[in-house]
Amino acid sequence: MRSLSGPPSRQDEAASGLRPARSSVHASSGTRLGAARPRQEGPTDLRLVPPALAAWGTAALLLDAAPERVLGIVIGCLVAVGLLPLARRRRTASWPRASAAALLLCVAAAAASAGLHGADLRRGPVPGLAREYARVTAEVELTSDPRLTRPRARGDHAAPTAVLIDADVRRVQEAGGTAVTTRAPVLLIVDVDAAPPGRTAGGRGPSPWLGLLPSTRLRVSARLAPAMTGGDRIAAVLRVRDQGEPEVVGEPSGPQRLAGRLRAGLREATDGLPADARALLPGLVVGDTSRITEELEEAFKETDLTHTLAVSGEKFA
Repeated sequence: MRSLSGPPSRQDEAASGLRPARSSVHASSGTRLGAARPRQEGPTDLRLVPPALAAWGTAALLLDAAPERVLGIVIGCLVAVGLLPLARRRRTASWPRASAAALLLCVAAAAASAGLHGADLRRGPVPGLAREYARVTAEVELTSDPRLTRPRARGDHAAPTAVLIDADVRRVQEAGGTAVTTRAPVLLIVDVDAAPPGRTAGGRGPSPWLGLLPSTRLRVSARLAPAMTGGDRIAAVLRVRDQGEPEVVGEPSGPQRLAGRLRAGLREATDGLPADARALLPGLVVGDTSRITEELEEAFKETDLTHTLAVSGEKFA
């Protein structure tokens, strides 16, 4: 019944049909707006779990599959999605059809993505030459900043200090063969005997390989080898030994040169800070870890904070 002393209450409106009744979750909270309590939440919505699992599983299984098989799966899924509307209609079948369509589309998308990525890794002569551990002369385009490894000893074997750079092989020539134009992602490993920027090792300065910018083109004489790890993202490992100075055949792009100057300016602006702050500030802001010492890096690993050195400064701003 409507109150004569004021506007209609929510109960009155719900009873008269002017306002829908409150859900049991909000009504049982005892407050006007309800309460966000875990025990009052509805059942967990798991409708996206099957499509997600199907996409992940398909990508994992088809990364090394033949192109014909991948194409067959994609076409089969798309045909099945097209036939779903022709299925016998039932009042209770609308959601199962939508769920099946989402599942099939996720499988098709994951299969196409994995197939294209796998084809990119297997394209050209680089994978075959890597299986033969061939000695080649290659022209590569850098796709990442150089990073320095730490010397490690395993038993009686000591891994030397090396510079790691992600790169794309653009042109490759086997000894005594003809040059072939290609595009294959590789990991460039350069054996060096120098300290990183800001440090010294036996009186030697930083390696010139550490000053290279992404998009720079180099010509290297190296040995190809299959990837022991990361085989889902690189076609091979390109090991460079005893080359000394990098042979630059193409300068970095304008945006990369600008980014390099900005990072160099940030390092210069932090020269007056204490050692740890001088190393950390460029790493936290732009991911420049060139000044991070082994002791500081180990401290970040022990406290599970290494990821903070690779994120952009906007997260801190």
